[in-house]
Amino acid sequence: MSHEFSRRRFLRGLGTLMALPALEATAPFAARAATAAKTGTAGSLPLRMAFVYTPNGKNMEHWTPGNDGSSYDLSPSLAPLKDLKSEFQVISGLKHEKAQANGDGGGDHARANASFLTGVQARKTAGADIRNGISIDQVAANDIGQLTRLPSLELSCDEARRAGNCDSGYSCSYQFNLAWKSETTPLAPERDPKLAFERLFGSGGGGSEEDAARAKREFFNKSVLDFVMEDARSLQKHLGYTDKQKLDEYLSSVRDIERRLTSADQFSQSMPDYKKPTGIPESYQEHIRLMFDLQVLAFQTDTTRISTFLLAHDGSNRSFPEIGVPDAHHGISHHQRDASKLEKIAKIDTYYSEQFAYFLQKLKSIKEGDGTLLDNCMIVFGGGISDPDRHNHDDLPVILAGGGGGTLKKGRHLRLRDETPMCNLYLSMMDRMGVKTANFGDSTGKLDAIG
Repeated sequence: MSHEFSRRRFLRGLGTLMALPALEATAPFAARAATAAKTGTAGSLPLRMAFVYTPNGKNMEHWTPGNDGSSYDLSPSLAPLKDLKSEFQVISGLKHEKAQANGDGGGDHARANASFLTGVQARKTAGADIRNGISIDQVAANDIGQLTRLPSLELSCDEARRAGNCDSGYSCSYQFNLAWKSETTPLAPERDPKLAFERLFGSGGGGSEEDAARAKREFFNKSVLDFVMEDARSLQKHLGYTDKQKLDEYLSSVRDIERRLTSADQFSQSMPDYKKPTGIPESYQEHIRLMFDLQVLAFQTDTTRISTFLLAHDGSNRSFPEIGVPDAHHGISHHQRDASKLEKIAKIDTYYSEQFAYFLQKLKSIKEGDGTLLDNCMIVFGGGISDPDRHNHDDLPVILAGGGGGTLKKGRHLRLRDETPMCNLYLSMMDRMGVKTANFGDSTGKLDAIG
């Protein structure tokens, strides 16, 4: 095998650069082993880290398991995850102190979002003088982001906002951004799956060549795969049976995402009185799942190892008629113990658990080394509010999914003592990513109990 072939990590075409999944015949396994040695990550494959945010708290009585340890029973809101119970741990007892008012008055939704990945008290302002803190995903990206084509990936199902007064005197930038590059610079997430797709599979250099290739694909209604198939056929001549099968499955996944994006385009064009942003599906569930699929592809190809996904901003008034909840989410979250509102909140919680189960199942379905892609992930799923009626920021609803390269305990309900900073969890995750961080936000030490 030639040295040039053994180093291959991409399929190339006009304005197109598609990262390859891990193949036995190509460099990723050797390169990742070297990377693991450099970064201190477990095993011979890199770890990936994702943060998925759900808004407006939970019906905690339906969310929190009633018993602890590995013999726990899934709560009603977690029932959609029953087939994946061995792949995650539910963590109770985590808190974000800096989401509390601490003298700043109202604005719990803004602070919930702002502090979730920073552990910092956001400056209360609706002006340009915003100040928060660097988020934990960007701490990791600053250290290991240069090892992948994209340092990190930021996604949302909400349209980005960086200005205006959104919650009791807090700038909209706090609620609509999870990732913060610095104290004053939020990283706006991408809402349009089509643009996120182009970011993953464009040449990366931008400019006229990439723009021309995109325009050509759209004009002739061609797939991104059409531009790299010649290179793919050349590669397949050097692959064994297992690698050929893996490459075929990967290319089929890309084709499927393109097909769904095209369907979204065609649907939006059939609505002459309502011009939707290109590539954004009408269905919220389809939107969420497209974004999850893109994260799976990004992790599978080692295009990035770090992602954040804001399903909806805290304070969101999205309704859910598809599951029998036509009410505005934020409105019913102030339930005042009303049984009807609590039931509707539980339905929404279950809906989000169903979408998360889809993500985990996709990760688990991809073989990597002797295990699965999910085995080499650490995925935080949760939000910055527990009981929405009281705007609690303690005993947060949190799931930690994935095996962390064999370093995480799974299949259990871990109940911590109260007042455990969420940032302690982040320190432990950084340690597994090979990012040396002595402290972060309001951390008091690593959360050793997760492993």
